[in-house]
Amino acid sequence: HELGILQELLQRPHQIAAQLRGYIEDQKITVADFSKLSVKCPYIVFMPQWDFLDFLAIEARKYPTFTLHMQYDVTDLIKHEGKIVGVRASTPQGIVEINSHLVIGADGRHSTVRRCAGLESTDIGAPIDVFWFRLSRKPSDPDETYGKFSAGRIMVMINRRDYWQCGYVIAKGNAEQHQKQDIAIFRAMIVKSADFLADRVDELKSWDDVKLLSITIDRLQRWHIPGLLCIGDSAHAMSPVGGVGINLAIQDAVATANILAPHLKENNVTSAELQAVQARREFPVKVIQFLQVIVQNRVISNVLHKTQKLQMPTFVRHIQRLSFVQRCVGYIIGIGVRPEHIEATD
Repeated sequence: HELGILQELLQRPHQIAAQLRGYIEDQKITVADFSKLSVKCPYIVFMPQWDFLDFLAIEARKYPTFTLHMQYDVTDLIKHEGKIVGVRASTPQGIVEINSHLVIGADGRHSTVRRCAGLESTDIGAPIDVFWFRLSRKPSDPDETYGKFSAGRIMVMINRRDYWQCGYVIAKGNAEQHQKQDIAIFRAMIVKSADFLADRVDELKSWDDVKLLSITIDRLQRWHIPGLLCIGDSAHAMSPVGGVGINLAIQDAVATANILAPHLKENNVTSAELQAVQARREFPVKVIQFLQVIVQNRVISNVLHKTQKLQMPTFVRHIQRLSFVQRCVGYIIGIGVRPEHIEATD
């Protein structure tokens, strides 16, 4: 909305959720309510990552100084007199070198840029991993995106219109144990969480159709060295709890632009400006990671180790009665701590 391209974005296929809901056994609960937030769009939009990135690329190409190189895989950093001055990349045409006044590592939790820079991280820990897969969706299926909590099982289902993007949560380190079993056992576990999938769970032919997402929560102690800055998951890998990783990453990018733009114009970005980005964004990252750890350790881990039918926790009952708590959770997920806004520059 602040860039003036909101309506173009919403022309892309997407789903809208004004609330986030879930099920504890068969009892429906509302976890977060976005509908009362004082924002242009009081809802969450679900859109496949490729569609979102493709949209950004198309809009960015309208700027004459923007260039996008596809199939360029950064393999190393170029250093000169103690400063990062560019990157080496593997391309279909071979190895190339790209020189730059500033390199920004935004290459995710398995960041090559972070590794090559030798930046040290603090591992906060995550007790879960996720099996990620898709199953076809029928018009008679539920419309909403939701999570199902049952004794020993947690599954999240994202409505992508013609298919379900599913995440089946498992205890950290248990993936190999599951994968040694016949895929039919995993199919049966899925049906226990969502029985309406029974007629299509055979779409998972083998474990090759199921991807393992290894969950980590960590945070760089220092996000930068001369000539280089890491942001997003490259600087702080987030848990999938709340789905807030992309929110924090985009806010990192906005803060980076606001702080660095005047200095980039003069090709005069120093460590002081890079540290200013970290100082601006580190606090909200710490707060959200702290909350994610609480949910992981006190809620998710407990559910995964339960053997008897879950009972509605007392605090969840209170959330259902207190709508302002649902709005608070909606604010944290949808807007976050220390939200960023685009600052106009000449």
